[in-house]
Amino acid sequence: MNQISFILALLLAANAYAFSPVSTTRATYARSSLSTHFRMAVEESTETSSPVADGESTGTEEEQEELDAGTLLQLEKQRRADELRSQEVFMKRSTGIHQCTVCDWEFDEKKGDSFMIGGLVKPDTPFADLPSNYRCPTCRASKDQFQEVTETIPGFEVNQGYGLGTNSMTSGQKNLLVFGGLGAFFVLFLGGYALS
Repeated sequence: MNQISFILALLLAANAYAFSPVSTTRATYARSSLSTHFRMAVEESTETSSPVADGESTGTEEEQEELDAGTLLQLEKQRRADELRSQEVFMKRSTGIHQCTVCDWEFDEKKGDSFMIGGLVKPDTPFADLPSNYRCPTCRASKDQFQEVTETIPGFEVNQGYGLGTNSMTSGQKNLLVFGGLGAFFVLFLGGYALS
C-alpha cells in the first residue's frame, strides 16, 4: 500500500505541469530571456563586444511574439497603471502656520506674535518677511528651526482646477461635505415625520 501511494505521488509530481497553461511557461521563458539579454548586454559593454550567434534573438519584437495575447494585455495594463501613478501628485497647500520643531509653538501669520510677552511681529506678517535673527518666543530657537505646516490635497494635479471646487479640497473637507450632507438629509427626513 505504501509503495502504491509513493508511485502515485511520483506520477503526480512528474505531471504537475500537465494542467498548467502552455502560455504561462512561454511568458516566463520570454521574461527570463529578456532579463538574460539585459545582463549579457551589461557584461558585454564592460568587456569586448562579441558577434551575436546565428540562432539567438536580439530584437524585442521577436521576444514579444513569444508572449501570448493575455500576457501582452497584462503588460500594457501594468505600463498604463505605472504611467497614471507617476501623474498622481499630492499637492501641498500652505496653511500660513509655521511650527517650532523644538517646542511645537506655532507662529500663525494671521496673528503674528504680538499677543505674546515681548512679541514684536504684527498680525498679517508673512514668515518670509521676519528678520533672520527672529527667535521662538517660548524656547528661543532660531528661525531655521521652524517648519511650515501644510495640508495635502490628493488627486491628479491636472484635475485640481475642474469641478465645483471640490477637487481642490482636502480629504477632511470632502469628508465633512459628504457626511454633513448625509446628516442634513437625515434630519430633514426625520423632520418630515414631525409634520404629520
